[in-house]
Parts: sequence; structure tokens; C-alpha cells
Amino acid sequence: MGYFCQEPPTIPYFKLVSQRSIRSLRYWAGASVATYASSRIGQPLMLPRFASTRWNWRSSHPTSSWPLETQRCRHCYRKTHTIPIVFPLSADPVGGGFVDSLARPGGNATGFMLYEYTIGGKWLELLKEIAPNITRVAVLRDPASPSQTAQFGAIQTAAPSLRVEVIPVNVRDASEIERAIANFAGSANGGLIPTSSAVNLHYRDLIIALTAKHQLPAIYWDRFFVTGGGLFSYGPDLIDNYRRAAGYIDRILKGAKPAEMPVQAATKYEMVINLKTAKALGLTIPQSLLARADEVIE
Repeated sequence: MGYFCQEPPTIPYFKLVSQRSIRSLRYWAGASVATYASSRIGQPLMLPRFASTRWNWRSSHPTSSWPLETQRCRHCYRKTHTIPIVFPLSADPVGGGFVDSLARPGGNATGFMLYEYTIGGKWLELLKEIAPNITRVAVLRDPASPSQTAQFGAIQTAAPSLRVEVIPVNVRDASEIERAIANFAGSANGGLIPTSSAVNLHYRDLIIALTAKHQLPAIYWDRFFVTGGGLFSYGPDLIDNYRRAAGYIDRILKGAKPAEMPVQAATKYEMVINLKTAKALGLTIPQSLLARADEVIE
């Protein structure tokens, strides 16, 4: 079994959870069943090289690979249409072209979606709740990712009822992020939503620092932004997706066909709030929001 992903350097737990999940099913990670190859975000050429040189794509044994995102799954899918592929976190498996539909994938790939796009509207709703005075929200997105358009669409749909203007901001590197946030912060009553792109994940420390510098409240899609100093997050429990993916691996190794295993959405979501950051931004978190939080960092 192969493990292919791009992980943030400070978030090595995806691989660890994968190994532990496989062990819990009584497979020996690191032996004949599992081979791991990972590449850091910010090194996009690493994964195709791993996929090309360190894995036997002609193996007749039941095997699976674990890409972290749609782009990573695409690298594996280009290599084989016979070896089963299980993705724990895919933003857009249908748009990526490696499943026919969520209900009936139809090929050799199946797994779990990062989340449903409607979560974008929830991000805007929560941002407005935590910072009622905002009237403008910049949405940082990667123009090369089709899923980012869908995420923005959900945010845009929720905007009129919340009386918020949403502004799409395409960013591909650090300099574009710096310019975009500085320009947007030039006017008052602004907020920020970085979408779940690899670009935003890679430059998360920069984004967090800039929101602090320009006093912009921001909502993020995963807790590791908040533990790094971001204001708050709402998103799926990624660890739970990896554990559930282990169950799919187990079923495939016992004879199940990926073509008949539906792609599933995340079922566990979590909210994390950083009170220290809120205080620095001059925000008072409503008690109703604190009561709903899964974790509060003080």
C-alpha cells in the first residue's frame, strides 16, 4: 500500500494517523503492506517524482494510495486505472476527473471529500457573528483550482442576507498575498476568508501575521491556523477522515471494489477560537459562540 501526500512541515500527523489507523486494522505499516512517500507543500514537483520512481504501478496485489488533495490524487490516477486509490481529503473528486459521481465512482478511485462547498456560507456567517461590524470580506483563493470557484460561489450566495460585500482575491505566491491584504486593509470594516487552497496552507504563517498587522478578523478552514495564531476556524476533523479512509482500505483489501464504494463527505466538524488573538483585534467573542466551540485557546 502506498501513501502519497504533500504535508505542511509542521503538520506531520497525517502520515502518523495513517500508520496508526492501518495498524489498528492489524496490518503492519512499513512492511509489505505499506510504503510511504511524502512531499512538502511548496515542493510541487516532488510528488510526481515519488509516484514515478518509488512505486510499482504494475503490481497485481490489492493496493491503495493516500493522496492529501485533488492534485495529489490526480498524479496517482494518471499512473494507474487498475490499482485502487483511496483519497482521505479531496476538494473536488468529480471535477478532478477520477470519479464519475459521488454515489458511484465507477473507476479505481474513491474516498472522502474535504467538505461540501456550502460550508463557505457558514464561514461568512460565523465571521459576521464574531465581528458584526464587517461590511467587506476578501476571499483569498487559488485561481488554478476549480474547487476555489465553487467555494467562493457559496460565500457569495450567503453575502446579501448578511449585508456583506465579498471580493474574490486571486493569489499564487507570497508577494501577491502581501499586496492583496495590504490593499484590502486600506478601507475599514474588512474581514478575510482564506479558502482551502494549497497556496493558503503553505503561506498560512504569512497570512496570520498580515491579518494581525492590519487588524483583520479572519476565519480559517482548519484548526492548525488557529493554533498558529489565527482568530478562529470552522471545518472538518481531518483526522477523522483519515481514520475513515483506513476503513475503506480494509474493505478493498478484503475484496470490495472502489467503483461501488461511494465518495463520502466529512461527518465531524470542529470550531476552534483563539481568545488571545481576539483580544489583540479588539473583539469580544459572544458567549453563544464560545459555548459552541470545540476548543478555546486562551
